[in-house]
Order: sequence, then structure tokens, then C-alpha cells
Amino acid sequence: MARRTLLALLTMAFLALSPMPADAQSKGSDTYRQLNFFGDVFERVRSEYVEEVTDEKLIENAINGMLSSLDPHSSYMNQKSFQDMQVQTRGEFGGLGIEVTMEGGFVKVVSPIDETPAARAGLQPGDLITHLDGQPVQGLTLAEAVEKMRGPPKSVLKLTLRRGQQAPFDVSVVRDVIRVQSVRSRREKDIGYVRITSFSEQTQSGLERAVKRLREEIGADMRGIVLDMRNNPGGLLDQAVSVSDAFLDQGEIVSTRGRRKRDAQRFNATPGDITNGLPMVVLINAGSASASEIVAGALQDHRRAVVLGTKSFGKGSVQTIVPIPGHGAIRLTTARYYTPSGRSIQGTGIEPDIAVEPARIEPLTQASRTRERDLRGSLKGAEEPVDQAPAPPPAPAQQPAPSSGDEAPQATSEDYQLLRALDLLRGVSLFKARATTSN
Repeated sequence: MARRTLLALLTMAFLALSPMPADAQSKGSDTYRQLNFFGDVFERVRSEYVEEVTDEKLIENAINGMLSSLDPHSSYMNQKSFQDMQVQTRGEFGGLGIEVTMEGGFVKVVSPIDETPAARAGLQPGDLITHLDGQPVQGLTLAEAVEKMRGPPKSVLKLTLRRGQQAPFDVSVVRDVIRVQSVRSRREKDIGYVRITSFSEQTQSGLERAVKRLREEIGADMRGIVLDMRNNPGGLLDQAVSVSDAFLDQGEIVSTRGRRKRDAQRFNATPGDITNGLPMVVLINAGSASASEIVAGALQDHRRAVVLGTKSFGKGSVQTIVPIPGHGAIRLTTARYYTPSGRSIQGTGIEPDIAVEPARIEPLTQASRTRERDLRGSLKGAEEPVDQAPAPPPAPAQQPAPSSGDEAPQATSEDYQLLRALDLLRGVSLFKARATTSN
């Protein structure tokens, strides 16, 4: 009875469209045979599996298997997963604070989110999660693995990781409620630094507030902007468009092309640049994916910013969330996106204009060398006093100002990519100033 009901529901659409042309009838007949085959398997599993399984679970798993076999980003979400996803796009959700995908049967870390349990535990882009609390993840769908990583705040989850050529090792992560502040900013002397950690509903408004505050704080001496999207796993397409538009006066931002030509979309910039044309550097790395690649690609193609860092993740597809009344939703890949120059970055990523690998700066000790002024009888410089006064003692180091909640962590000498970005902007500003003076 259950099988007949299932087949009746699955074939109703074909019956409603009769009569059909001969080729369509042949195609519909073949589809009916495949559905009949599915019904046979469904009934066999339902009646003979070693343990009783509900029809709902079988159907949900069949749908999820159909979707997840298409690509790593298509999946079925039950009602709970769908609700969790809606909360996440609003910038607050529970879990580890990690963006993941599937690769080779393992869960692959795309990016840990700043200041979350995953980031504090030291997870890195590219890590492969092989076990959750000692249980292998192979055989699980991505949705099932993500569900197992969720849990009540303060509970501990043990992850077994494979990183590069290292031997597998365990990391314990304490779950927490993740409140993502997607935009953080700070002043780097005469340069504004803005970090976007993800693209949620709050991102565009947060960016506008951050840039306004930096312009007020630095004033006319502001030489440029660093937009840091390293380890940004992406998010909402409309927010990526809005962030790109904030720095562009005109031109295409991104286009999407699906299976049918009529479904193609093109997003264009509107007049107005919130920085008034200040020089920009965009920082990316292998953890920059999806929406962050849209922004980097748009600013790079329009030559609005210099992209610096390492090649991005390479997710150039668009997912559409289709709610199924009473049954959650399906996440379906419906289009590829293209940068303004027509590039599809699916699988290839954004190549930085200036490739800079992460590095640590260590000052080199140099032997004391004799200089011109040390030679006996050397001429004094025109502005050098004959009798050198002793140098004043060094001023005491200033204590850092109290940090507000929307400030990014302070730069250190270990962030070589950021230091290169700051040097580049100051060099561009100096070059422009000298060119203006010479004219």
C-alpha cells in the first residue's frame, strides 16, 4: 500500500500532462520505470531491513542522497536544520564556529570564524576532520556531520584532524553560542583596517559604520583602506553585492548564469564610493570563499583594489534555498557566478595580484659597521651640530586604548601579509603625493 501511494504521488505530474508528444511520452515512460525501480528498492528496504525504519527517514535520506551526490553544496535540510540556517544568516547560531564542506568522505574545514571556539582551538583552513568523539565521519552526509558537531553550550567535542602530512591528532573544542560580528575595524596609524569575517544580514550596515568611524578618527590624513577577507567563508549573495557596490561607482559587480538563459542575472554598481576613491588593498587566502571571492573579483577586475595574499578557495557556485512546506528545505546549486571580466572561478579561485605567503618577521642581528661620520677628520654634515648632545631617554610606552566591541585584534609582527598591505598603501600614497608636487 505504501509503495502504491508513493508511486502515485511521484507520477501524478506525468499523468496531469497527458497527452504528450511521442518523444516526451518516451521520456516520461522511462522516468516512470526509474520511479518504479525506486519504489521496488524502497519497499524491500522498508520490509526487510534488520531494524524497522520509518518511511519519513527513508524518504528524507533518499532525497538527501540525491542532492548531496550532485555537488558538495546541495543538500536536504529538515525543519530543525532549516531553522538553524535561518538563524545563522542573521549572525547568531550555536556550535563550533566553523564553515565546512565534504572532501573524500571527510569533513573539510573551509574556515574557522574569528573569535569562536574553533578559531581559539587552532583549527585551520584545509584541516580534514576524520572523527567526531572517536566516531568516523566517513559514511555520514555533510548535514549529518554538522548535526553531530552541534550541541549545548559548554559541552566538549573531540575532533580528530588530519593536517597536511602530519600524523592525525585530536583537538577538544568547547561548544558555545556563536554570535558573529561580521565587520570589525581599527586604525593602523594613517590607514583604515576593516575585517569582514562573513556575509550575514548585518554586513553592509556594519561596513558603512566602520568606514565612517575610521574617516572621522583618521581625518584628512587617511591614506587608504585594507579590506581583510582572509578565512571568510562567504554567506549571502546580496550582501556581497552591497559590499562591492560600496567601493564602486559604476559597472558590473557579478553575474550569475544557470541552466536556462532566461535565469541569468546581472548585478551592477550604483554611484557612490564610501571611501571617495582612497587606495585599497584586499587580503585573501585559501579560506576566502564564495561571497568573499565575489567582492575580491569585482574590485580586482575594476582595478579598484590590489588583491594581496594567496589564492582563494574557488567556490564559484550559487545555492538557492527552496522551502518545502512542512518538510524543511532543499539547498540546490542553481547557477555559477562570474566576475565582471567574465571569469568563472569555480575550482580555480581568485589569483592575487601580489602573492604573499604567511610568514613571520625576525630581525637579523648585524655587526656594527663603520660609517662616514665615524672616520677621523670627516667633514661634518651641513645640519649636524659639532657637539652632539646625549640622546634623551626613550619615552615610556603608551598603553593601548580600551577596545570597543567592534574593533579588530591589533596587528602584530607575525601578520606579514597585513604588514605588506600597509606598506603598499603608504607607498602608493607617497608616490601620488610626489607626482602631484612635481606637476
